[in-house]
Amino acid sequence: MPDANAAVLDARGVNVFYGHSHALQGVDLSLGGGVLSVVGRNGMGKTTLCKAIMGLVPVASGSISFRGAPVCGLNSSEIARMGIGYVPQGRRLWRSLTVDEHLRLASRPGGAWTADRVYSVFPRLAERRGNDGAQLSGGEQQMLAIGRALLLNPALLVMDEPTEGLAPMIVRQVEDMLYRLVEDGGVHVLVIEQNIGVACSVSDQVAIMVNGRINRIVDSSSLAGDRDLQQALLGVGRHAHDEAPEAKASSSDSDKPDSHGPKRIFLSNPALPTRWSKTVPAKVIERTARTATDLIGRPEKESPSGRDQPRSATTVVVAGTLDTKMDEMRFLKDSLESRGLKPRLVDLSTSGKPSSADVPPHEIAALHPRGTAAVFTGDRGTAVAGMALAFERWARRGNIAGMIGAGGSGATAMIAPAMRSLRVGVPKVLVSTVASGNVAQYVGPSDILMLHSVADIQGLNSITREVLSNGAAALAGMVQARKERPNSESGKPSIGMTMFGVTTQCVQNISKRLGAHYDCLVFHATGTGGRSMENLLESGLLAGVIDITTTEICDMIAGGIFPANEDRFGAAIRTGAPYVGAAGALDMVNFGPPDTVPERYGGRLFYEHNPQVTLMRTTREENEEMGRWIGERLNRMRGPVRFFLPEGGVSGLDRPGQPFWDPEADAAFFSSLEATVLANSDRRVLRIPANINDSEFADAVVGEFKSLQVPATRRAVRERRP
Repeated sequence: MPDANAAVLDARGVNVFYGHSHALQGVDLSLGGGVLSVVGRNGMGKTTLCKAIMGLVPVASGSISFRGAPVCGLNSSEIARMGIGYVPQGRRLWRSLTVDEHLRLASRPGGAWTADRVYSVFPRLAERRGNDGAQLSGGEQQMLAIGRALLLNPALLVMDEPTEGLAPMIVRQVEDMLYRLVEDGGVHVLVIEQNIGVACSVSDQVAIMVNGRINRIVDSSSLAGDRDLQQALLGVGRHAHDEAPEAKASSSDSDKPDSHGPKRIFLSNPALPTRWSKTVPAKVIERTARTATDLIGRPEKESPSGRDQPRSATTVVVAGTLDTKMDEMRFLKDSLESRGLKPRLVDLSTSGKPSSADVPPHEIAALHPRGTAAVFTGDRGTAVAGMALAFERWARRGNIAGMIGAGGSGATAMIAPAMRSLRVGVPKVLVSTVASGNVAQYVGPSDILMLHSVADIQGLNSITREVLSNGAAALAGMVQARKERPNSESGKPSIGMTMFGVTTQCVQNISKRLGAHYDCLVFHATGTGGRSMENLLESGLLAGVIDITTTEICDMIAGGIFPANEDRFGAAIRTGAPYVGAAGALDMVNFGPPDTVPERYGGRLFYEHNPQVTLMRTTREENEEMGRWIGERLNRMRGPVRFFLPEGGVSGLDRPGQPFWDPEADAAFFSSLEATVLANSDRRVLRIPANINDSEFADAVVGEFKSLQVPATRRAVRERRP
């Protein structure tokens, strides 16, 4: 039987023959979760690998396992029933059957994927549901092939050349489909592709097949920026018998040129190559050559958590746009150097101009999943968004002791995501023209210190010198203090807990019972609190969560002032960490003073918590919607899940004699959640005949939490991280 904790797909030493032709030659490949792309030229064995996984060709030797269960020797239908879906090369649709008939044939009752869900993910199919397979465009056929496979409710989807034969515009549509599929979670994907742009954009890592073997596995950002390797893989500009170079270590460093000096880089294909690429004239190659400088001491890849900056880190980053803020950025760097630090200047300019920074913009832009072309677009909006994503990926590579940035709204938008990606405690100072207003969108759940620039950051003057000097001094002081500060960790693993005033007694009861073995971190469930907890969970700083107070969902559904965002529960979904939740305070929507309550809620039941906070009781309809919303996200969690329903009331105001006591409204949420959750041994919904603040409720939560084998040491937490 499949093991949920094992790798989704694991191939070891796989050999496949067609007569005397050795198609797969000892293939080793593992997919732990998420998406993995496999690329290579025609005839390298990619389709044969798919067929071997699906039992369509016999495996001569080696092993293929799915969730630890062997696949070799089973027929295709048995493999599909194990939970592996297949989107074959060429789609393989019935020309005479309609879209709806295709989906009804593949649909299986009781699964998370239904025909209606396929239509919601692929609206174009809903518009064409009455059309025959022969009447669909190539992109529509690919949508239908993917939807048909998803209706088998697979845990793993194997896709063979999903963009083959499609026009560039349709390729982008299929690419967008893959983005949505990955974001929805719950399905892991092995993508076989020749289109390097698609392969790199949908997956963080890319496996390269050469002559029936996995030649290497590289970061997608590295492959996106390596035109020579792309050409070797696609056969563009090379003879077909040329192979991708093997990764070799030089026997002597003395034979290598200095790897840290400026380099003149000529791109033989200035744009990402595709099957439709034409030969590039020499004058174009010369004109598009660029200069790059390596960052000394940079790790080769991101840290496992993406936010693992230790106190021993030494790199202090000064980030900004040097094409418009050269003097200001140099001033910040000089100020930090005068305080004994050795900062590195990172240029986030999107103009494409040459740069004298320690880290030029092209080096940052190359880390975008779609390469530099996605950053230097000539359009300010898309360029800023592209550079923000690329800089965030650069920052996640770790070894950062502190970061300071300065600029207007554009620079702030590019710098803030990178700062948020750093773990809590790493000093972050952002001098910005927008810091005097609402900065929630920039700070989010992180510990960024935003400093209002007062005057516009446009040249050095008496005001900007003072403010920038203060920002540099603040960062230098924090960096030095953090380095000298003794380690205050208790040695106990941390767990995150959410609390509201009306669930305080429950959280206190649980903390008392677990405090001897866990460091209990409590977050106030006011929108930002839930995001902060999930930020730490995804950073690998929490062993698990006891999400008692999920009330932020109420405000998101009904328009309250403390809403969650659409990614609530996302950290538990992505990390597979143990999750214990409860229906805490799901009986109330938060508003400000009474005169701020929207007019549409006239006649509802309200309770004045204090002069500044007015609470509104949730209705049956709202509770049913919340039950479905939460249940769908619980279904996508890979780790152990327990969700508790307190039948005696979900808050201190929801018990007999209290203003929000409404058993029928609570029952609507309970029933909706239970109907939505796909319960199994790892995912359970538990009813407790008590109020959420009663001692017996806390006992039940603690008992289940202990049974989940939550890591009991900080080291175990670090080793668990994906």
